[in-house]
Amino acid sequence: MARRIDDSARLRSTGPLGDLSDFPDWFAEHARRAYTKVERVGLDELDGWVTDPATGDLRHHTGRFFTVHGVEVEHPGAPVPRWTQPIILQPEIGILGLLVSRIDGVLHALVQAKVEPGNANGLQVSPTVQATRSNYTRVHRGRAVPYVEHFLDAHRRPGVLADVRQSEQGSWFHRKRNRNMVVELPEPVEAREGHRWLTIGQIHELLGREDVVNMDMRTVLSCLPFTGPGTDADDDPDPFRRALRRSGDPAADSLHTMEEILGWITDRRAGEDLTVGRIPLDALTGWTRDKDRIRHDDGAFFDVIGVRVEAGGREVRHWYQPMIAPAGRGVIAFLVRRIEGVLHVLVHARVEPGFTDVVELGPTVQCVPESYAGLPDGSLPRFLDTVLDADPGAVRYDTVLSEEGGRFHRALNRYLVVEAPDGQDTASPAHRWVTLHQLSELLRHSHYVNVQARSLIACLHSLYHAG
Repeated sequence: MARRIDDSARLRSTGPLGDLSDFPDWFAEHARRAYTKVERVGLDELDGWVTDPATGDLRHHTGRFFTVHGVEVEHPGAPVPRWTQPIILQPEIGILGLLVSRIDGVLHALVQAKVEPGNANGLQVSPTVQATRSNYTRVHRGRAVPYVEHFLDAHRRPGVLADVRQSEQGSWFHRKRNRNMVVELPEPVEAREGHRWLTIGQIHELLGREDVVNMDMRTVLSCLPFTGPGTDADDDPDPFRRALRRSGDPAADSLHTMEEILGWITDRRAGEDLTVGRIPLDALTGWTRDKDRIRHDDGAFFDVIGVRVEAGGREVRHWYQPMIAPAGRGVIAFLVRRIEGVLHVLVHARVEPGFTDVVELGPTVQCVPESYAGLPDGSLPRFLDTVLDADPGAVRYDTVLSEEGGRFHRALNRYLVVEAPDGQDTASPAHRWVTLHQLSELLRHSHYVNVQARSLIACLHSLYHAG
């Protein structure tokens, strides 16, 4: 499988079904049919949503989809040791599913051009299926989700290449999980309207374009084994790519063993004194609700807003919902380093209130710099200056990508991969150097690697055969 994925990843400019020269026209044509018109409305104007009179929590009248409630967080030793905030509770587990199949002997993936109300650019390249349980069980009484049947009862089907529950944004979701799946079909199915078969390399090529490949596609791609024995890492003339591809080989040397990494994660989880308790939305301190939104009194972090959506090409044509609107653009970055000819990634054992198991491995840097304006000196994340002040020649990936557009309104982040400068001090109890193979091993299990790090892993994979 690693060999077939690698062969498909080499085909960036063209493939058995042609090149990407017609992609902008195909994308634009679908955008004319699949569109959203998003209008900001007051939280009290959300048709189908109710404010609980006892708590102030926002919930759908069916009891499905999601709820916005409050949490009180205590984290001694953090820059802010205690705070309250709104958070989204969405206990149902959705499906993020990618169908793959061989076409003329080359592995292809069936992607869709999907529009979400929170997307800054409207349409994005998404997995074959991207649906909550409420959507694919048709609580909204709309159209059925195409291709979802290939991902239901997957344990009874051959060809399941990846199937694991993974977390989503732990600062905005309360213990949210989605099922990340890749299913190989013996023969390709017909691509319906808005869907298209692409090679892995062509998806990688699109991943280098600003805000084209969505978060759900990135997290599913990260679950695939991109390198391994027999993928000929040593024949690459570029030393960075050679080190990158060696990083995915289980036989390559690593600074720490897998047992040491797992022990370190367990120590971090056991050593964090974190308490998260649910409280009424009306009981938040430092937050104000008016007719338009819920906002922090300092104007920082994020707002909870209401939107009315009209959509084309979706299961339903119009709806209302709350959304989280971040207060600024984030910076999400991996520092990387070649150690004995093998690329290592500096991960951070992050604590977020919405994580199921307290700590997950995140990027070296993950923050919205504007949110630190009112915090004590020294609160800025470590290595942020290293990333932002990096020599241009050390920046291997730099693209603005958005987060999940179904719940977050224009949540844009600058994703970077930066080679650490020589002599950079990276010693830290909360950071470790790991290889891509070690991250792939962790991605076979739930709650080890957060969604921002999974996006960056997909970005690193896109560099295997980049020019």
